[in-house]
Amino acid sequence: MQQKIIILDFGSQTTQLIARRLRELDTFCEILPYNKFPQDDQEVIGVILAGSPYSVYDPEAFKVDLTQFLGRLPVLGICYGAQFISYNNGGNVEPAGSREYGRQNLTTINKECPLFRGFDNNSQVWMSHGDTITAIPTGSEVVASTETVENAAYYCSDATLMGSYDGHQPVMGVQFHPEVFHSVQGTQLLKNFVVDICGGRQDWSADNYIETTVKELKEQIGNDRVILGLSGGVDSSVAAVLLNRAIGNQLTCIFVDHGMLRKNEFSQVMEDYKVLGLNVIGVDASEKFFADLAGVTDPEQKRKIIGRDFVEVFNAEAKKITDAKWLAQGTIYPDRIESLNITGKVIKSHHNVGGLPEEMHLSLCEPLKWLFKDEVRRVGRSLGMPEHLITRHPFPGPGLAVRILGDITPERVRVLQDADDIFIRGLRDYKVKLSGDEARRVLAAGVPAEMTDGEIEVSLYDQVWQAGAVLLATVRSVGVMGDERTYEHPVALRAVTSTDAMTADWAHLPYDFMAKVSTEIINKVKGVNRVCYDISSKPPATIEWE
Repeated sequence: MQQKIIILDFGSQTTQLIARRLRELDTFCEILPYNKFPQDDQEVIGVILAGSPYSVYDPEAFKVDLTQFLGRLPVLGICYGAQFISYNNGGNVEPAGSREYGRQNLTTINKECPLFRGFDNNSQVWMSHGDTITAIPTGSEVVASTETVENAAYYCSDATLMGSYDGHQPVMGVQFHPEVFHSVQGTQLLKNFVVDICGGRQDWSADNYIETTVKELKEQIGNDRVILGLSGGVDSSVAAVLLNRAIGNQLTCIFVDHGMLRKNEFSQVMEDYKVLGLNVIGVDASEKFFADLAGVTDPEQKRKIIGRDFVEVFNAEAKKITDAKWLAQGTIYPDRIESLNITGKVIKSHHNVGGLPEEMHLSLCEPLKWLFKDEVRRVGRSLGMPEHLITRHPFPGPGLAVRILGDITPERVRVLQDADDIFIRGLRDYKVKLSGDEARRVLAAGVPAEMTDGEIEVSLYDQVWQAGAVLLATVRSVGVMGDERTYEHPVALRAVTSTDAMTADWAHLPYDFMAKVSTEIINKVKGVNRVCYDISSKPPATIEWE
């Protein structure tokens, strides 16, 4: 039986972080909407109630029937989850005098409490709430406090003490966020909950996932033929190698070049796939894409044309494989977690979620559908894939078309490819030492690095989540080269740090690195005479300019 923790989502953007921390503890977990607790919960060993943008006393607040699991299973409430349990079990929740946000230290900790075993004195935690628990649930005790938050954590060893639950499993709540990097011992707290309190075996790993998934794929596909659309990115590449291990030459991959990939990317990726032993059909359709994009400047229209053309080209190649029964996609777990189901507000949409074109008459195969991005990379390493493929940054489906302001031409793509190549190579070559929260964030993202004396050394490329250059083709700026006046285009460089791309901060790159890259771009890329750096965070900006 596959043990799992259920995380009930009340609309917080940090819910995915809780799941990622549990997966790092080699524990399988599943995120479900707050009102979708499974009727068949034989595999469930514990429940976590996550955060929410609402107050528990708000009429529109999301509410869950606690009798479904309280008492029968160990339960941990985080922020809103802790407040909801308290509010419904004899405690009290009130607006805080001011929003309690940022780093705080636990001034008192009950280290005898199973939830806080192994904690240090004054352990740093991260608060983010506008309400506070002023009275804890009936039958529970305060087990941690800060200078400003008396009831930072509570613990009840027996849910029946609360009065109305059938079962003796413990209930606990914390008003801070153990899932974020700023809570220095947050992973320890989650491990205490999963292993010591819930009895987790910690048997979820990349190797086990490969073994189980290969077996399932063989059973699912049998002797059928499968088509997979490759993008050159991490997800589709790992999906292809995993499928190849399961079904071998029954898999045919199609890699479409729309002409707006990075410099030399098509030939380099095709060579990588050849080394990996994949059966790949490479299609150079750049002329069609450039012709259909001619004169188009609206960003959404560009995306629609590229999406339409890609489907047409892909389908034309796929139809040549007459006996195919399956279409494989590199869909990963975050793609399938729909905030719309919970809050009614779309935070992020995904191009590879939502079904297949009806005319293809194929069944869908998604071998990575339970994995987060860092887990995909771990699986890739276990499969023996080259590191440069595994650590590749996310890259937009429309490619450089959404990084060129104005209409798309082969010459403008050439200019941007050259500038982008200098930037990305520079990021790969420049080494930095990281410590503290930043080091933990990078390691948690799956970057292979060794901690020495509290520090790790990585490249700037590994430190940032995503980076690239943007050509401001609708803008010209005056410059001087030699004794001549120039009137050419500026290039904007963009680099962000993130954990899931839903929010992102601009990367604070070293000045000497920026100076070197700027000089090289201006000197070597014909058509560019100015380099700028984008210091906008998401929100309010997006990662891509279009």
